[in-house]
Amino acid sequence: MTANRFATRLNSFASRPQAEWPGLAGRPSLMQMAARAAKVAGLTDLDLNFPDHVGEKPAEIARKLGDLGLSINGFAMRYYSNPAFKLGAFTNPDPAVRREAIDLTKAGIDAVREAGASLMTLWLGQDGFDYAFQADYATLWQHEIDGIREVAAHDPDCQISLEYKPNEPRSYSLMPDAATTLLAIRDVGLPNLGVTLDFAHVLYADEQPAFAAALVARHSKLLGVHLNDGYSKRDDGLMVGAVHTLQTIELLRQIRRDGYAGAIYFDTFPDMTGLDPVHECEVNIATVKRMLRVVDRIERDNRLSAAINSQDAVTSQAIIQEIMLGPDA
Repeated sequence: MTANRFATRLNSFASRPQAEWPGLAGRPSLMQMAARAAKVAGLTDLDLNFPDHVGEKPAEIARKLGDLGLSINGFAMRYYSNPAFKLGAFTNPDPAVRREAIDLTKAGIDAVREAGASLMTLWLGQDGFDYAFQADYATLWQHEIDGIREVAAHDPDCQISLEYKPNEPRSYSLMPDAATTLLAIRDVGLPNLGVTLDFAHVLYADEQPAFAAALVARHSKLLGVHLNDGYSKRDDGLMVGAVHTLQTIELLRQIRRDGYAGAIYFDTFPDMTGLDPVHECEVNIATVKRMLRVVDRIERDNRLSAAINSQDAVTSQAIIQEIMLGPDA
C-alpha cells in the first residue's frame, strides 16, 4: 500500500461555500473546488466524476491540477445525463439507452486516459430493481455482464473498478455485495477488472470490511479503497474511524498484507452538514496515518499473531486494545 497517496471526493469542497467564496452565486467551479482542496496538507490526488467535472480537455484539467500540486487518481462514472438512466444504465430495458450508457462510459475511459490516469470506477447504482415481477433477473444480469465486458475491452490498459452498494438509488442493486461483484467479474472474464471497497457500503451490506478485502484479493484484485464511516444503515459518509475504528484498522492491515498499491480515497460528506472540508480532510489523513502506525505495531507483535492463529478472541482483543490505548496502569 502506498501510504503517502491520499485522494478525496472533489464535491466535498463545495461545503460552506460562503466561507471560501463570499458572494458566490451558484455552485463553485471545478477549479475553485480543486484550489480549495489543494490547501489540505498531505492531499496528493483527486478523483473526478465523468461527465460532471470534465467540461474541458482532460489533459488541460490535469495540467491545471498539477499546477496546484495535485494529481488525478482516476475518474468515476456518473449516469445522470439522461433521465432514462433512472431505470438502468447498462440494464435499461431500452437498447438505445443501454447503448448510450456504454458509449458514455467509453468516452469517460478515453477522457481519463487523456488526463494521464488509468483508473475508471463504475458505480452502477441505477442498475437494479424496486419491485417483485419488475424484471427478468437473468436478462438483467446478462445486460450488466455484456455492458461491463464491452467497456472493459474498450481499453485493456485502463483498470475498471466495480464499486458495489446494497441499494440507492434503486431499492435493490444488481451488485450489492462483494460476492455478487466477484461473480460478475468472473462472468466478464477480463483481466483489467477489479473492485473498489467503500467502507460504508461494505458495512451496510452486512460485511466485515477486512474479510471482504481478503475475498477480493483471493478472487480478483482491489483497485480502490474508499474510507469513511457510518452506522451500517446507509451511506452516512462520516469521517474515518468515527464509529468503526477497529474495523478500519483491520482493513488497513489486510490491504497492506494483500499488497494494495492504490491511493486511500476519502468518500466523506462534509457538505451534508456544512463542515469545513479542508479541516475535515486533514483530520482524515492524520487519522489514517495514526492507524497505519498502529498496523506497524500490530505486525511487530508476535502475541497478536499467535492469538489470531488460534482464534483466541479474548486475547486478541486484550492485545489490540493495549497496542492502541497503552498498558493498564
